[in-house]
Amino acid sequence: MSGVLRTVNRIVLGLLGLVLLAGGGSVLAVGLGAKPPSWWIHDGRKDVLLSVADRQRWRDEGWWWPVAIAVLGVLVLLALWWLVAQLRRRRVTEVIVDTGDGEGARLRGRALENVLASGAEAVDGVERAGVVLTGRRSSPRARAKLSLAPHAVPGEALHQFGVEALAQAKNSAGLASLPAEVRLRAVKHRAERVRPAGVRAGARARSGSRRTRPGTRPP
Repeated sequence: MSGVLRTVNRIVLGLLGLVLLAGGGSVLAVGLGAKPPSWWIHDGRKDVLLSVADRQRWRDEGWWWPVAIAVLGVLVLLALWWLVAQLRRRRVTEVIVDTGDGEGARLRGRALENVLASGAEAVDGVERAGVVLTGRRSSPRARAKLSLAPHAVPGEALHQFGVEALAQAKNSAGLASLPAEVRLRAVKHRAERVRPAGVRAGARARSGSRRTRPGTRPP
């Protein structure tokens, strides 16, 4: 998907650049006195690119509005697809593992993510971990989110994640390097209600005593 997206980006940017260069260059050339060809849409300094007659030429034709709406709808859908593809993170679905015999093996990206997450949760002070692989399958990058317990030390947890979980996953996959971006977040625990022991004792003493009227004997 990333290769297709790069190709689409290059084609779209190249076409836009050619259109802008041709349109702007022609308007500048005509404005400076160059004589355009007879079929060109702009033929003079005081001419406009689209005249009223050009804009209304096919308006009365029966096929004009359906074709115009269909073309605009396709352009909108393509623009939305391109925008979503740009904003979405490029997730690695498989990683190329060097087997040492000149032929690489393919490792599922989700399996390596689970290994990294399990190794991170084994670190003291890390309660939950989530890992996503991005980049290219030959040189992936890890994006990790670690939820730390209240007693955890962020620096130590980050160091242990790097020297244990990250290094183990890198060596197991035979990668030359495995860069990682780690985000730390503290887990908030709800406070527990604790009743003081003196309150309980006082409540028991009050429940065990009885009220007596003056001049009467207690039973």
